Amino acid sequence: MAQVSKTTPVANADVAIGSPTLMQRLIAEAFGTFVLVAGVIGTAMFFAPTAGPLTVALAVGLAVMGAAYAVGHISGGHFNPAVTIGAAAAGRFAWRDVLPYIGAQIVGGALATTVLLGVRAGAGGDVFASFTGTSNGYGDSSPGGFALPSVLLAEVVATAVFLYIILGVTDRRAPSGFAPISIGLTLTMLHLVTIPVSNASINPARSIATAIYGGAVPLEQLWAFIVAPIVGALIAGFSYNFLFDRKRA
Repeated sequence: MAQVSKTTPVANADVAIGSPTLMQRLIAEAFGTFVLVAGVIGTAMFFAPTAGPLTVALAVGLAVMGAAYAVGHISGGHFNPAVTIGAAAAGRFAWRDVLPYIGAQIVGGALATTVLLGVRAGAGGDVFASFTGTSNGYGDSSPGGFALPSVLLAEVVATAVFLYIILGVTDRRAPSGFAPISIGLTLTMLHLVTIPVSNASINPARSIATAIYGGAVPLEQLWAFIVAPIVGALIAGFSYNFLFDRKRA
């Protein structure tokens, strides 16, 4: 995710001959988000009920790692509206492309849960209950019963940490080739912390993808999992250069 240039911010770079078109980049973002959401939500629905949250955390980390290596060189491998916004705030991504990227990510996530809906239908019973259980939530909808302020704090901080890691490992001074591994493992760790609190969003596209099939309560609470990750991403994006790269501050 966010394998943006280490030498020249995308926002200030001319498009080179042979570079991916915007449409190709959007398809890559939709594909990567599809893989991420299918991995984390599919595992939560079909495997985690008996194997526990560790499997979900590992699934999302592996999904992001694989998708980033597969299409990160095409789109930058964001797969998350918060990452796109944070990268733009840090000067690593063009603001003009933020909304198209977010649209592609939401489409990719929604396609993933739609496929999972079709798969889940084959088992009978209440198909939509699985999406209610895997949606993000606070209060009675939090796995651990955490109130809204705790959930907001956890999501803001977790997303800010995630963006600091992404911006750090894709910095021009960082070793090359290891970013997807570091990002995937970081996302695994953050999910282990936040799954008991909020079912771990850190990604508005993931939250939207489950809420659309999760029923009234997930839709009512969805705002928190759009606002909090974006706030965390903006904090990290706007502060990264000052904190860690004074020459560019």
